[in-house]
Amino acid sequence: MKFKVLLLIMLGFFIPKLQAQTSAFKAELFIQGTDTLPYRILYPDGFVASKPYPLILVLHGSGERGNDNNLQLVHGGEFFASNGTRANFPAVVVFPQCSSKSYWAAGYFPDPSDSSRFFRFDPFGKPTSSMKLLLGFIDQFTQKQFVDKKSIYLGGISMGGMATYELLYRRPDVFAAAFPICGGGDPKAIENYAKKVKIWAFHGAKDDVVLPEYTIRMVNAINDAGGDAKLTLYPEGNHGVWDNVFADPALLPWLFGIRKP
Repeated sequence: MKFKVLLLIMLGFFIPKLQAQTSAFKAELFIQGTDTLPYRILYPDGFVASKPYPLILVLHGSGERGNDNNLQLVHGGEFFASNGTRANFPAVVVFPQCSSKSYWAAGYFPDPSDSSRFFRFDPFGKPTSSMKLLLGFIDQFTQKQFVDKKSIYLGGISMGGMATYELLYRRPDVFAAAFPICGGGDPKAIENYAKKVKIWAFHGAKDDVVLPEYTIRMVNAINDAGGDAKLTLYPEGNHGVWDNVFADPALLPWLFGIRKP
């Protein structure tokens, strides 16, 4: 009971702070049949609908699942909403939110108490309900006039990093570059995108939630297949290295420097 009270007090301080920092993001809904995908969208300053802009899609981790259409902005929202980022790298930025009843990626995800931390990925099979919604959203949204089709980028954190690899497999011709963080995937599912999408992957060397080997083997497989993937492994980092990633001044210049042919 004491823990619940403390948690509610902490959320009472945290949520208004988050809302103030990310108020530039507009809340929207994508509806497909009877299902709904909440998402937050940030438009560039001086947005003109007839002008093409880069599109950045950011996928959150399992801890930010839900339907409040706000929690997904916890990691990265403040970074993309900052004045410096918006001034120097104008783009349309979208943070969709995965349902608490689903996961972005398909496969087996262990219980937090499972010390083996074994993940099994299944990008070849049926997409999860949230991935199916995400695919529908991408197919529709990327056709908008203001989306620069040569500059569509993808990033993800933890579960979202896993979904990044799966999404590249399911839509290999959409994205120019991707930055999965603390993710992983099936190395057998990289052949159709390895040479099409540039990858910069990040992981903590001491990550005991999603082991770094999951990222290392994906980077190796992509490069072995003739792709262009680089890895930043933080020697002392555990599972929360996304803060390091968003603090890296080289991330956005690298991302925006890549365009599809």
